[in-house]
Amino acid sequence: MLQETPLALRLNPADDVVIACRELESGTNLVAENVVVAERIPAGHKVATRAIAAGEPVRRYNQIIGFATQPIAAGRHVHVHNLEVQTFARDYAFCSDAKSTAMVAEPATFEGIVRRGGINAGKVATRNYIGVIATVNCSATVCRAIADRFRGDALRDYPNVDGIVALTHTSGCGMDSAGEGIDVLRRTIAGYVRHANFAGVLLVGLGCESNQMGALMFTQGLAESPLLQTMTIQETGGTRRCVEEGIAKVMAMLPLANAVRRETVPASHITIGLQCGGSDGYSGITANPALGAAVDILVRHGGTAILSETPEIYGAEHLLTRRAVSREVGEKIVKRIAWWEDYTARNKGEMNNNPSPGNKAGGLTTILEKSLGAVAKGGTTNLVDVYEYAEPVSAKGFVYMDTPGYDPVSATGQVAGGANLICFTTGRGSAYGCKPSPSLKLATNTPLYTRQTDDMDINCGEILDGAASVQEVGERIFRLVLETASGRQSKSEELGYGQDEFAPWILGATM
Repeated sequence: MLQETPLALRLNPADDVVIACRELESGTNLVAENVVVAERIPAGHKVATRAIAAGEPVRRYNQIIGFATQPIAAGRHVHVHNLEVQTFARDYAFCSDAKSTAMVAEPATFEGIVRRGGINAGKVATRNYIGVIATVNCSATVCRAIADRFRGDALRDYPNVDGIVALTHTSGCGMDSAGEGIDVLRRTIAGYVRHANFAGVLLVGLGCESNQMGALMFTQGLAESPLLQTMTIQETGGTRRCVEEGIAKVMAMLPLANAVRRETVPASHITIGLQCGGSDGYSGITANPALGAAVDILVRHGGTAILSETPEIYGAEHLLTRRAVSREVGEKIVKRIAWWEDYTARNKGEMNNNPSPGNKAGGLTTILEKSLGAVAKGGTTNLVDVYEYAEPVSAKGFVYMDTPGYDPVSATGQVAGGANLICFTTGRGSAYGCKPSPSLKLATNTPLYTRQTDDMDINCGEILDGAASVQEVGERIFRLVLETASGRQSKSEELGYGQDEFAPWILGATM
């Protein structure tokens, strides 16, 4: 039975605020809180439920989300005009919440593609693409021209091939030919080359760039084969010849790539990258906890989930260190937080340059508040390992990868690490795809789902509407993950998203 949506939602008895479930006019009586709203409160925003003195901490989720910059009366709007971030101690309590995970007796299955040979032998794919990947921005046009040759009905004789994907980027030169920046770029490209969802890959360079083809292949342990080919524009004889030769190389791969079939495999072969973008005040109430519930189910079935976006767990990292399986794993999180504090400081920034204007319009005030909601995507199971950007993820269970908060860059690192599916929550309506891995979009509220139904795969707003519980929506997400991994197209795939969102993290000076 559909329940009536409440006027406001209290997330924890110790909280100093409640969340408006709809726009509240001045004079609205929040009977359950014994508070009368003193001014208009937009949907998703916070209302003070007690008098808060200047300098006092303000709690949501029973966690500090900021400090009052002025006295705040009960019933008043709590937002950027009266709340700020201050430094305060957090108790990391390493491993204190770690607990054993009850695995299911009969794991779920999906219809996947088992790679039995080549560079990704032993991996299981959710899609079957051929990639045309640029080593440098200078070869981007050639990569696109090669892939464009295979649009329309060009693949009609290869029904098992999902497409030819051109992945281009803005880096690869104007950078040091040694050091952290180029190491990350090469590791990212190599992660895509080895990705299960690519049956074959053609690497295309210019020839004189910092990211030399030979050095890329050598440092990443790559070698040419029928399904891994390389070429440069300069050595081939220019753009036109390079495009023609590239088309021929892809044509030679197609029969090999087409010789696959889907077969029943356990859900342990699913690795999900967890993303949130265009977050709002409901993200930490509906979509993120529901995705967390799905992650818990996946982990119990032997699968893997990757939480990322270090600037967007800042202030909530203590909730992860407590779930670490060892102090060593927990310390890895703390080390990455320290790196980010130094990184932002030397670039004359600060960690609280987040949330974005859209996040704030949706009700999120500080990075602490945003992070507490974002961490909910990771569910409740143990944190089993921590990885740097684009490192291969080998552990099973819930893991963390250090990435920026910017979604395309973050998801690129996750896919390079092996994510063969992305789950992306949004409250404002982010439009996104991530080839070669399908991306599912989870709406935090029903108005968004209704407005952008072509983009959204699941409406988590039903939780707020009283039509479903967090656990019920989590189970629905898990079922859709299995169906999508088996070949069902996501909304973003239907719309053609995913080729232009390849965005390796650029570190260091651009020269």
